[in-house]
Order: sequence, then structure tokens, then C-alpha cells
Amino acid sequence: MRSNFKVGSRPPSLVERLRQAFLDVGYERMTMSGLAALCGVSRRALYHHFSNKEEAFRHWLDFYGEESIARGLAAGRAALEQGGSAVDVITEVMNVRYGDARRRLSRSPHALEINDQAFRRARDIMVGAATDFQAKLADLLVELQRHGLLQITDGVTPVTLAQMLSDGARGTNQSLPPMPVDTLPARYRAMTAAILFGVAAEPARQKKPVRKSRT
Repeated sequence: MRSNFKVGSRPPSLVERLRQAFLDVGYERMTMSGLAALCGVSRRALYHHFSNKEEAFRHWLDFYGEESIARGLAAGRAALEQGGSAVDVITEVMNVRYGDARRRLSRSPHALEINDQAFRRARDIMVGAATDFQAKLADLLVELQRHGLLQITDGVTPVTLAQMLSDGARGTNQSLPPMPVDTLPARYRAMTAAILFGVAAEPARQKKPVRKSRT
């Protein structure tokens, strides 16, 4: 179950300080006292908002998950208004929705731990954000079709295509060996173009000669 708070119920500035605190210290070593100090509030004030550090951690992920979706879609629509192609639009969406978090996390010495803790303690939040994003991306794909920038193949729905593109972006972030974060935009572009328009064709199968039976 996702957090039951309203986004506006806690100051965005506090969430920003929470994010930086966890990036600087990590999850395991963090205490509520240390978190309060890093956020510039009293321990009592922090407990007014969160009952423990896990709740604070989940709030950070939930808040920025929603924000990254909104900012990513806004970036894509800005590219559309500027005359961008379908690849341009989707690349911008992915670069903000997934790339910004990946670049920020890469600067933390606790990146692996935070990523692990996010999947352990906030998987429901991540699944909820993914579901929400993919539904909104599907709507954007329909919009691209209306603009004549995309023609989805028969048998493939916008929802299915949105899932493919989202899976591709998440896979790009987790690629092995790890790639420099400054290559993310180009990698999102290549992934998007490959899914939308393909990079290979299935060769025509040659019929095997029919062997005549011996009599």
C-alpha cells in the first residue's frame, strides 16, 4: 500500500532535505536524530511528520516518483510543441522520468544500498508509480498518433507499447556493465527508436527441398 499522506501535507523543502540526507548518509546508518539534524529541524518536529526513518524514506520516494512523472511528461509535451518527432518526445520523457533520478543517485556513495532499500521497503510505491506512469505514457502515445507522428502496428495497443518503452528505460538504467550517466539521453533515444521502428528484420525462411522417397 502506498503512503496515505497528501502531497501538500508536508513541505516540499523538507522532502528535498530528506532526499539529500539519505543520499549523503545512506539508509542503514541513518537515525531519526541524525535525519532531523540534516533536515534542519528538531527531532520532535521530524516525529510530527514521520513515525520512523522508513516512513520518511518512503515519503521521499513517493513524492519524487510523482514529481518525476509530471516533469517527464511535461518535458515530452514541450518537445512536441517545439516540433519534435515521436523519438524526440519519448526520449525527453524518459530522460527526465528515469534519467534525473539515475544521475542524482550516481553521485551518492550509497547508491547501491539506497537502490536495494527502495526495492525492499517501497516496492508498492514503485509499482504504483510505474502503473501510473505507463497509463499516462499510453495517453501520450495516442496523442502522438493524432498528430501523425506515430502509427502503432495492428495488434499492439498504446498500453502494451507504453509497457515496452518503460521496461526499456528501466533496463537502460540497470544495464551491465554500468554506463556513464552522461550517455543516458543517447541510450534512451536508441532504445526508443529500436522499439518504435525496429533495428532488424526477420530473414525469409528458405523452404527445405523435399526429399524423394526411394522405391
